[in-house]
Amino acid sequence: MRGWWQDLADLVLPAECAGCGRPRAVLCPECRAALDGSAPCRVRPVPEPPGLPVVHAAAAYADAVRAALLAHKERGALTLAAPLGAALAGAVRAGLSNSACGGYPAAPGGGGPVSRVGRPVRGGRPVRGGGPVLLVPVPSARGAVRARGHDPARRIALAAAGELRRSGTSARVVAVLRQRRAVADQSGLGSRQRLENLAGALEVVAGGARLLRDGPVVLVDDLMTTGASLSEAARAVTSTVYRARAREEMGERNAASPRKEGNPVYEAPELAGAYAAGHVRCAAVVAASPEAFELCRN
Repeated sequence: MRGWWQDLADLVLPAECAGCGRPRAVLCPECRAALDGSAPCRVRPVPEPPGLPVVHAAAAYADAVRAALLAHKERGALTLAAPLGAALAGAVRAGLSNSACGGYPAAPGGGGPVSRVGRPVRGGRPVRGGGPVLLVPVPSARGAVRARGHDPARRIALAAAGELRRSGTSARVVAVLRQRRAVADQSGLGSRQRLENLAGALEVVAGGARLLRDGPVVLVDDLMTTGASLSEAARAVTSTVYRARAREEMGERNAASPRKEGNPVYEAPELAGAYAAGHVRCAAVVAASPEAFELCRN
C-alpha cells in the first residue's frame, strides 16, 4: 500500500513519462496526444453483452495509453489522474452529445423508447433544469483497492468531473456502486466467463437510489474490454432506480390501504429488465480494445 511520502515524492521528484519513459515528464506531448489527441469514438465489444449502454472511449488500449493506465492503476502514479480524467471527460461529452444517448433511450434489442431519463442534452451539456451529470464509477474489488492504495476508476472520475465543471458542464461523482459478493480475477476470462463472474455482483448502496435521480447518469471506468462490468453496473443502477420509482408510484396509488409486504411487483425481474439501461444515459471510458474501435468504424 502506498504511503503519504510516496504520494509526495510523485509531486516533487523528477518523473518519467508513463507512456514512453522519457525523463522529466509525467506524460510527454506525444503520449498525451495518443491519449486525447483524437475525438472520442463509440466502441462496441464483440460479442456485445446484453444491457450494455452506449459506450464512448477516448483512446485505444495499446502502447502508450496502455502503459499510462497500468502505471496509474498498478503502480500508483497518481499524477496521471489529471490527464486520464481529461480524456475521460472528453468521452463523457461525446456520449452526452450522441443522439443515441438522448432523452428517450431505446429498449433492449433496438426496440422503441421505454422511459424518459432526466432532461435532453444538447452539445454535451444538460438542458437548464436537468440537474448535474452524475458520473458513477464502476467499483474495484475491496481487496484490490487495499492492495493498490486507491480506487483507480473513482480517482479518474473525480478528475473528469472537475474537468467537466471547468468547461461549463455541471457534474459530480456519485460512487454508489459496490460489490455485493466476491468475484474471481477477471484476467484470463473470456467474455461469457466474465458475464457469469459478474452477474448480480454489484449493488447500489443504501440511499443511493435517491442520489441517482438528481441528474443523468453516466457510467465511467478506466478501461472496457468485454463490457461485462459496465453491463452489470447498468443493471444494478437501472433496477434500483426502477424499484424505487415503482414503490413510490404504488404507494401513491394505494395511499388509503397498507402495502402488502412481499408483493412481487416490487421485485419482479421482468419489470426491471423492461427498462434495461433506461436509467443510464450512456457510459464512458478512457480506453477500449482496438477491436472495439474498428467495429464502430466499420
